[in-house]
Amino acid sequence: MRSFKFVLGACAAAAAIASTDASASLTAFQSYNGNYALSTDGWGGLDGMGVISASVPAGSTVVAAYLYTATQNFSGVPTTVTLDGNAVTYTASFPNATACCTLSSHRADVTSIVQAAVGGGGGVFDFNINEGGDNSAIDGSALVVVYSNPSLPEATVGLLDGFASVTGDTTSINFADPLDPTQAGFFAQMVIGDNFSCCNQRSTINVNGQLLTENAGNFDDGEDLANGSLITVGSFDDPFSPTNPSYDDDHEKYDLTPFITLGDTSITVDTINASQDDNIFFAGFYVSGIAGINEPPPPPVNEVPVPAAIWLFGAGIAGLGARLRKKKA
Repeated sequence: MRSFKFVLGACAAAAAIASTDASASLTAFQSYNGNYALSTDGWGGLDGMGVISASVPAGSTVVAAYLYTATQNFSGVPTTVTLDGNAVTYTASFPNATACCTLSSHRADVTSIVQAAVGGGGGVFDFNINEGGDNSAIDGSALVVVYSNPSLPEATVGLLDGFASVTGDTTSINFADPLDPTQAGFFAQMVIGDNFSCCNQRSTINVNGQLLTENAGNFDDGEDLANGSLITVGSFDDPFSPTNPSYDDDHEKYDLTPFITLGDTSITVDTINASQDDNIFFAGFYVSGIAGINEPPPPPVNEVPVPAAIWLFGAGIAGLGARLRKKKA
């Protein structure tokens, strides 16, 4: 049975940090705190040519953009992929050592390509993707874009990549303040990216011990029911999946708010995949407030932490003063 676990909350931080080893490989890659938001989209097709998109509102700045390309029965790194005619160079690869079929994903930084096309934002931007000669081994790709905008609420964006080990993965997102899901504007969202999934291969996701879905997977963003097109990514234009949807109605985009209780400082998300033959290669979180991923939450921007050297110096001066006062007495 394949399983991995996301644990969001301060109480799990130490265990999560200790678990990041070779077998716990769906790990935190980047996190952003402040007026940030996230756009994700997926595409796959046997002909190797399609369109993948990003949604960025007007007045925004693209901070980072990554293209994840997922492969099957392929032990190398794709070398023929282009995005809007620009060659894509992958700088990180994640072979899933715990699954069948030589499943992998590969990450490329495409920030400059997306920034040039999006500028200051203003809607949906389409990018032509061409898999070239490697297309038969590529199930598809996910475009992940992080942007800032002064009109956005204070939030945390977290990107996790690698692969979901069959032995289980744990990640913690640690909040400084208790959560209040009843507060106006509160949100807690999760998306996943999964390849080599079809034909009732599925994962079960539980949130705080309650069933969210038992049908995560399928090839929602693939154009063909065949190897080379089996990919699904929770996308900006997908509806949130309802609680325990059917296999065809699970879009890998989830609202976690109904599973949070007032005062919670953690959210636990457990995922189990019995077939052990698809590859969850990406997870993205977009949550209200400031949080740390696999580390304590950062201090508020108006609180500057005192460097350890200065603290020790101050403590030493205080101790010296006490000794001098005692000697004088």
